[in-house]
Amino acid sequence: MNSFRVKPASPLLASGVKSLHYLESDMPFVLERIVPNGQAHLMINLAEDQFRTYDPIRTDRVNRHGGAVLAGPHARSAVIDTREQRWLVAVEFRSGGAAHFFSMPMTEACDAFVPLDHVWGGSGASLREQLLEAPTPAAKFRVLEENLLRQCRPRFDPAIQYAVSALKRGMPLPRVTEKLGLLPRTLARRFSSQVGMPPKRFARLQRLQRVLGAVSHSPTPDWCGLAMEHGYADQSHLVHEFREMTDITPSGYKPHSPQRRNHIPLPHPSSGV
Repeated sequence: MNSFRVKPASPLLASGVKSLHYLESDMPFVLERIVPNGQAHLMINLAEDQFRTYDPIRTDRVNRHGGAVLAGPHARSAVIDTREQRWLVAVEFRSGGAAHFFSMPMTEACDAFVPLDHVWGGSGASLREQLLEAPTPAAKFRVLEENLLRQCRPRFDPAIQYAVSALKRGMPLPRVTEKLGLLPRTLARRFSSQVGMPPKRFARLQRLQRVLGAVSHSPTPDWCGLAMEHGYADQSHLVHEFREMTDITPSGYKPHSPQRRNHIPLPHPSSGV
């Protein structure tokens, strides 16, 4: 397996882009459930001009997308096919960072796979071919950065940047709103447009991610204790939230590894590949 993750070389991209990824592997066919974390990705499948996603509940139902997509911020789980990671280039955006590169409100991309040519026109249509022609991973990263820089329209909203950071740390939403001096509906409107979902939903996703971070260090999680530690009313509340956002219960959470805690291998679908 060849796998590289690098920070963007251009400082102009750093506020919106967390990292660039290159993956080349011989992964077999496995379905993986992806636990949502509120981030968006730009993904280009170099092995085939297609991505497949599966219904989170009925995994025998498949949806097909083009090979270059904006995977919008997800507020609920998604199911993917690991064969599409045989040869892949991707951009991991910071929370709210994708808004710097796409003119559409991020709410329109939430829980969706948007064809890149629909949002970047000719540049989006040709990006996959440009990447295929680039001879090395480093050259492919340069192509990605050049395209990102052409699309970059920094939309810095200090209030939203603060809100994202505070909610990730676990600051209660009313306190964030108070600190910013904004009306709740004003914060919700500005936050949703840039991040792709309301701040309340984002805060719930980040709380879930903090729980998963704690679980990754324990072979036998104490779900009742975790519920109390992370501000749930009780264990039933945690179970309800877990099921709503991941489509599984805490007892069904068997991640790929502690390092890939958002990836949960699933049985093969009965049909539809």
